[in-house]
Amino acid sequence: MSFATRRKPLAASQSHEGAHALKRTLSWPHLVALGVGAIVGTGILTLTGVGAGLAGPGVILSFVIAGAICACAALAYAEMATLMPAAGSAYTYSYGVLGELLAWIVGWSLILEYTVVCSAVSVGWSAYAVGFLQNQLGVALPDALVAGPHAGGIVNLPAVFIALAVTGLLLAGTRESANVNFLLVVLKLLALAVFVAVAGMAFNADNFQPFMPYGFAATEGADGTRVGVMAAAAIIFFAFYGFDAISTAAEETKNPGRDLTIGIVGSMLICTAIYMVVAATALGAMPAAELAKSEEPLALVLRALGQPLAAGMMAATAFVALPTVIMAFMFGQSRIFFAMARDGLLPTGLAKVSDRGVPVFVTIFTGLVAAAIAGAFPLGEIAALANAGTLAAFVATAACMMILRVRAPELKRPFRTPLWWLVGAAAILGCIWLFTSLPLGTMVRFLIWNVIGVLVYLAYGRTKSRLALSSPAA
Repeated sequence: MSFATRRKPLAASQSHEGAHALKRTLSWPHLVALGVGAIVGTGILTLTGVGAGLAGPGVILSFVIAGAICACAALAYAEMATLMPAAGSAYTYSYGVLGELLAWIVGWSLILEYTVVCSAVSVGWSAYAVGFLQNQLGVALPDALVAGPHAGGIVNLPAVFIALAVTGLLLAGTRESANVNFLLVVLKLLALAVFVAVAGMAFNADNFQPFMPYGFAATEGADGTRVGVMAAAAIIFFAFYGFDAISTAAEETKNPGRDLTIGIVGSMLICTAIYMVVAATALGAMPAAELAKSEEPLALVLRALGQPLAAGMMAATAFVALPTVIMAFMFGQSRIFFAMARDGLLPTGLAKVSDRGVPVFVTIFTGLVAAAIAGAFPLGEIAALANAGTLAAFVATAACMMILRVRAPELKRPFRTPLWWLVGAAAILGCIWLFTSLPLGTMVRFLIWNVIGVLVYLAYGRTKSRLALSSPAA
């Protein structure tokens, strides 16, 4: 068997002991909170307005379509995560089903996705934090310390701070950080409930006419921007991913068969319902054209309704909400890195676990890299790379689920994807369609990243992996 196609035995994905084993401390409420914390963040706070500008009131249908594609991927994740309850998510599934080279590419793509998301959200939090301090507390930070060199500053200090603060929280222990995340998610959901209650009183059905002013299919608008329900769905999709971070916690889950299923499927159902209710409420309270003009559409609605206190609460919610997103993705990144190091594709010394059950070295490394990027670089264009990495992981997971149904139908599956052939195909085709909707520049940069990754694998992982060392002739 060649190095490219050698596969890790499925049983080996579930047997780790000693310094390379993670502690089982999480139950399904922690996993649901982890998923909701990752999904409900910048998307609900900003993409409602962006989507309304592209699709009008039909953006509600865009949420349904994007949610449906993600739901198919989530069902595939639920089956694979319960079948192979080990750290590593799509990387681990690919290693056992598709082979070492494809597993490396998927893992390399996930490293890109999670790290860039952590950095991008840190920068987003910095903007909210600076505004919150200035508008609510009257504290103005020096311009040189709130922007990187690209914007004429020295370093985006708040972005560096939050990335390192989340790193410190994760180092405190998996259960401890999960408990804090749970509380922050509850606060975030309460704030959204207040928005729905307040803005719902100004609901006007006339704001939903015409429902699809730009049509259903993605077409070129007057300014060259793609508009329509499907164009909005391609963007809104990126407000949904984050549930895959749950699968990276499989090895730390007390009852994987039950808890992972509830965590993955439950968080997707909750978030899809939240997105649709909040979007419908916002559109009912304000015409889509007005909603599209603001980067903080929910706060805009509340201010327009003469509710400055509630608007301030939404700003504070963003201040609280975004760190939960960073926490979820940094948690996932460290577990992907940990799994690859444990398999020998990266230096195995990085896979050591502390007494608290935390992979210390990779968590610190992830936090430092995310902080460095957030503090120094503009992430507007680079952040789109995270989307490409996500789609690659979704396609790989759905493919693994379908292949194992044919190759090993006898395996015990705590969760079985209903209509697996239809759900798997829908996830793959939907993600491919969304990938082709990304800007060409993003696709090129994603290709370059993976070319670099393959070179790293050929130079190190090909001969240093545990499979390579156990079968030198391979």
